[in-house]
Amino acid sequence: MEKENHTAVTEFILLGFTDNPKLQIFLFIAFLLMYLLILMGNLGMIVLIKVDSQLQTPMYFFLSNLALLDIGYSTVIMPSTLMTLVAENKAISFTGCAAQFYLFCIAIACECYLLGVMAYDRFTAICNPLLYSVIMSKQFCVLLVLGSYFISCVYSTIQTVFIFRLSYCGSNVINHFFCDVPPILKLSCSDTHITDIVHFTCATMAVTSTLLIILISYLYIVVAILKINSTKGRHKAFSTCTSHLLAVTIFYGTGSFMYLRPNSKYSMEHDKIISVFYTLGIPMLNPLIYSLRNKEVKETFRRMIEKNFFPSECKF
Repeated sequence: MEKENHTAVTEFILLGFTDNPKLQIFLFIAFLLMYLLILMGNLGMIVLIKVDSQLQTPMYFFLSNLALLDIGYSTVIMPSTLMTLVAENKAISFTGCAAQFYLFCIAIACECYLLGVMAYDRFTAICNPLLYSVIMSKQFCVLLVLGSYFISCVYSTIQTVFIFRLSYCGSNVINHFFCDVPPILKLSCSDTHITDIVHFTCATMAVTSTLLIILISYLYIVVAILKINSTKGRHKAFSTCTSHLLAVTIFYGTGSFMYLRPNSKYSMEHDKIISVFYTLGIPMLNPLIYSLRNKEVKETFRRMIEKNFFPSECKF
């Protein structure tokens, strides 16, 4: 009987947002535009960092990886999101659902760790400026990024195995626009107590460990900044951290609200709205946060525009 329960559901139906055709068209256009902005913003950031020699530093290396992750997890989610708005057949296979969740989970967990790594980078730059280039060597930076991906893969594998080994023998309609934890677990006819604990533990470990790194790093950063005699010097030191702090606040705020709950206390409609923000809103906002508040990025962008569109003026 247990074996039959595992094979009873071979696909899931993604309910999406609404059955209203007019609203579906509006949402389709809105989400497609958001996705195009995500691609342009994050790819643009990656290209700027790649082509400009002045941006070949650890901070921008981590930032380019952050942009790559933003493209990755929004791309994992977008096909199913758009499908629920325009397609008659809103089915996603059991394997496809598991794969989508697995990749999404890797990207989200890795972004947590990458934000922690970026906080450590700022700590080293401000608190140990003379040893910065020695500590944050190219090899060490690559190891930090690879380590973030490895830990994320471990978390994702554990959660995916526990969630998709459950029996799904009843309804196969997921009240969401992608394969996320809360709506999937609601469909299981197995006891999800252990899976809830595993999911909550993995999410808590990823968030708390990286938040601890961020908080400790910024505690030392604040102490170091307060020791700077010059007001201009303090402002310059703190300005290198504001973009990262803003990105951390937005990412951890929405992610913790969504996932650090053993059981959802809100309706799925409420959860969908939050999900849209962290799957599409954050990847769209990050390039703006890091470009509009970053003098070096803005200067690089200006030089690139002048070089490609006003070459004759640049000669003078």
